Amino acid sequence: MRAESVKSRVGESYGKLCFQPQRLGAQQVELYEGSGGTEGTTLLDTGLPVIIVTHIGNKTGAIRKTPLMRVKDGSSYVLVGSQGGAPTNPAWVHNLRINPNVEIRDETVVQPMQVREVEDEVERSRLWKLAVAAFPPYAEYQNRTARRIPVFVAERS
Repeated sequence: MRAESVKSRVGESYGKLCFQPQRLGAQQVELYEGSGGTEGTTLLDTGLPVIIVTHIGNKTGAIRKTPLMRVKDGSSYVLVGSQGGAPTNPAWVHNLRINPNVEIRDETVVQPMQVREVEDEVERSRLWKLAVAAFPPYAEYQNRTARRIPVFVAERS
């Protein structure tokens, strides 16, 4: 049951839709999704683009929607588990490790994707550079924490 796609769960009633704990993130998701991807597509006043990653909560089975910085690598997306350099990974990292089936909303386009955690050092280094170029604070976040910030790639299913 955990390996089913997000899309198969979206139309079903599994209780309350759960947003990530940060209220700001929930507001971003509400605006982004409520507008069909025409509003709320950037991080606050920075003008930097964000995407919405829809995934399944590992413990609850609830549909989760997480706004993340948009980092593109061709037709794939790079997902960075920075949590602002906090000492622990964000909850969505564990969710994706358990169930790699997600939906990505990039403005008005929603597509099912499969994620994988990047373990190859050469690939990770290349993708990390892309991520830092898209959102420079990632470098500071890595310096701020002892943990290695996880990097995932979302690819078309």
